[in-house]
Amino acid sequence: MRILILGGGAVGSLLAQRLIREKNEVVIVEEDSERCIELEETLDAKIVQGHAGSIHTLQKAGMADVEMLIAVTNNDEANILACLIAEALSNIEIKLVRLRTHEVDEWKSICGSQMLNVDLVIHPHRETADRILKVLDLPGVSERLEFAEGKVQLIGMNIEADSWVVGKSMAELDQSSPPKNSLMAMLFRGQRVIVPQGDVRLRAGDHVYIVVPTEQMSELFDFMKLPPVQPIKRVFIIGGKQIGIEVALQLEAQGVHVKLFERDLRRCEKIATLVKSTVVVHADGSDQRTLVEENIEGIDAYLALTGDDEDNIISSLLSKRLGARKAVALVNRLDFLPMAQLLGINSTFSTRLVVVDRILQFVRKGQVLSVTTFREEEEAEAIELLATPGSKFVGKKLRDVHLPRGVIVGAIVRPSGEVIVPRGDGVIQEKDRVIFFCLEQLVPQLESAFFAGTRRVKV
Repeated sequence: MRILILGGGAVGSLLAQRLIREKNEVVIVEEDSERCIELEETLDAKIVQGHAGSIHTLQKAGMADVEMLIAVTNNDEANILACLIAEALSNIEIKLVRLRTHEVDEWKSICGSQMLNVDLVIHPHRETADRILKVLDLPGVSERLEFAEGKVQLIGMNIEADSWVVGKSMAELDQSSPPKNSLMAMLFRGQRVIVPQGDVRLRAGDHVYIVVPTEQMSELFDFMKLPPVQPIKRVFIIGGKQIGIEVALQLEAQGVHVKLFERDLRRCEKIATLVKSTVVVHADGSDQRTLVEENIEGIDAYLALTGDDEDNIISSLLSKRLGARKAVALVNRLDFLPMAQLLGINSTFSTRLVVVDRILQFVRKGQVLSVTTFREEEEAEAIELLATPGSKFVGKKLRDVHLPRGVIVGAIVRPSGEVIVPRGDGVIQEKDRVIFFCLEQLVPQLESAFFAGTRRVKV
């Protein structure tokens, strides 16, 4: 597929890397000349310098010949204008746009109209806020992802030094009566990604992902000896940018007492007009004296959501020392994620990866139902596929399928809703949802094998 990406920033370049690996032809439009040089040195893509909202630039980039437009510049107006130009002057079939405006709901309606015909509008802050809120009431859980319309959960957690599982092998854990339909699907150890086998032993500092049916989550928490789920009552949010406001609005709607800290007085005044019960504090939320004065000890969660990764990491560590039960940091530099987890921060989230996930799912759509990306270096991915008639995997036992090394089946969900975490004798049937976990570079090979003999159709 020939794809035109508007914006060569972190999201645009990460998307390009992934799409190029999957044998797509990529063109990137980027306004900054120095950034263009960097992109030309690191990517096998055509780089065009210019403004994304310029007709001349889009024509120079070959707009007339591309099949998909992905507008992810840092300027909402430029993204929308580019979609308008593409609709008027080209036959591009698919258009995706990232918008950061707080008026995104209104813009979704406009973008979906015949005037623009945009297929997907992504609001990174709202989608990241949704991921954050899913883990706040789960002590010991760093991330919670849903598959098969909520029937399957992928639970991420850090292995602490005092955890009973430290030193245990996968085989030993399997003999310790874990929930019947659970599986440790992926393990991150520093920069390494490990697909766990029977002889792999857990170490303190490992970050693991366990797949389990939703109905067995409480059994998993008991097995891992995690603290019980507790209602969220008090939360501190650091940073009054859009994501902080989005999280505050959702929390106060749940009856949570929220304090939002922002250094900029004018921004505080603006935030106060948008929230209802949230207390807006004009102060530095990373200052120890301020946090003590505002009674940080015992709060359920401290959310560092400023635009500065380093500040978010450092203030999250401070909050834990001052008595916060859970620390969450927004970390967009993906190479910082392993370090943040090793330092003891409970949860880290990246708006960049959230956007990449949504776009990759759409690019591959058809029998690809969801995509979740883990980190940047040594990438790994969870991918949910729909088994269709003719797939070479259908009707065979998994031990006979010969999956690429580094790929495992995490769960099978029948059309009836039955969830199976399979072993070697598991069989994939037509119309099953199959959730795979694999190293990212194996995704094209997996998809090619899974869909061999089938016709890719839009679902």
